[in-house]
Amino acid sequence: MLLSGGWLVLFAVLVLPAGCGGHPKGVLTPVADTSPDSSRVSMLIATTRGRSEHAGEMFTGERARAAAFADITVSIPPVRTAGEVAWPKRLPPDPATDFATLKADDLNTAAAKTWLNATVKKSPDRSVLVFIHGFNNRFEDAVYRFAQIVHDSGVQSAPVLVTWPSRGSLLAYGYDRESTNYTRNALESLFQYLAADQEVKEVSILAHSMGNWLALEGLRQMAIRNGGLPAKFKNVMLAAPDVDVDVFRSQIEDMGKRQARFTLFVSRDDRALAFSRRVWGDIPRLGSIDPEGHPYKQELEANRITVIDLTKVKAGDGLHHSKFAESPQVVQLIGARISEGQTLTDSRMGLGDHLIAGTTGVAAAAGSAAGLILAAPVAMVDQHTRDNYSHHLSHMTGQTGGTKKAAAGACIANGSAMREAACDSSRQ
Repeated sequence: MLLSGGWLVLFAVLVLPAGCGGHPKGVLTPVADTSPDSSRVSMLIATTRGRSEHAGEMFTGERARAAAFADITVSIPPVRTAGEVAWPKRLPPDPATDFATLKADDLNTAAAKTWLNATVKKSPDRSVLVFIHGFNNRFEDAVYRFAQIVHDSGVQSAPVLVTWPSRGSLLAYGYDRESTNYTRNALESLFQYLAADQEVKEVSILAHSMGNWLALEGLRQMAIRNGGLPAKFKNVMLAAPDVDVDVFRSQIEDMGKRQARFTLFVSRDDRALAFSRRVWGDIPRLGSIDPEGHPYKQELEANRITVIDLTKVKAGDGLHHSKFAESPQVVQLIGARISEGQTLTDSRMGLGDHLIAGTTGVAAAAGSAAGLILAAPVAMVDQHTRDNYSHHLSHMTGQTGGTKKAAAGACIANGSAMREAACDSSRQ
């Protein structure tokens, strides 16, 4: 392990570009609207993340006991490459050149329903677009990415971001996956509300990466409970889904006769899904299959699932995992599908994360002591890896400071069996 770490240090020194510091933290602190030429995207946030002590962060990657809501408005600069999130290089951001937060208000459930009701009425077709982000996303990553998608796609639906507790690091792959399971009931509750709301005439769902597991599970639960999917659920778009192909078959079967149009975005060069495949027993991931190969072509046709193969699209990050959002043509296609009814990693990934993703022998060690040992040497020279490494080291050693103390305090005050189980875990 130590020998491997030495080679990682050498590799990092050779290839790490200068000035790789990432974007500033605290970007969700609202600033004045000083750029009249900028565009604005207002969205409703529904989240199972825990609240942050820092206003500019709003929500963390930890899990909350109940869903929370927020109203956020993001300003998008007039000059920008389509598909790109123009992160500010320093704070406060300049709305003329950067993505900037203009509004970030917490909402209770009643206020969230009021926001949705008023915004849906402004939509030409009374529609809602629900976006569910993927693995390795901090809260601000999901907010700014969704703002970019809404703006670049040109959709006029009411935008709703469902953001689940992701710690924003490759080293937390297992934690993130369990967080999607943790959020299933909350997502189904949102889906059931949209299905029952008479003001909402159409619902489209766009999910990316691991978020597809959450989306499909939420739809599956609703279909089983309701005897099928509601007719108003028009479009379900699965972008680079990190989902076992065998499990996907059973999820689709459980949904029964579906009215929704399913669209699958695949890319056979998706390195993030190649990593996931190794972690999950070498079973193909849905987002990286060959749609023309057997048995996928026949099964996709039988289930009337439209496939868009992005393998040859030259866009997105080095892992080829975010093409759906970073290709102007693809994101506009998404907008057309939503708006016209035609039949989305984008997070901070440190060099250490990339190296672990590309190393077959330690793929299964993500989130383990072995994974942290491999990341440690690179953390000395790469800010992204340093942030991710320190966060996960604190969780593995139990040195989370105030977070652990606060959890212990909450445990003492609550006597339910479920809480007690969580409390025992927090004390370990």
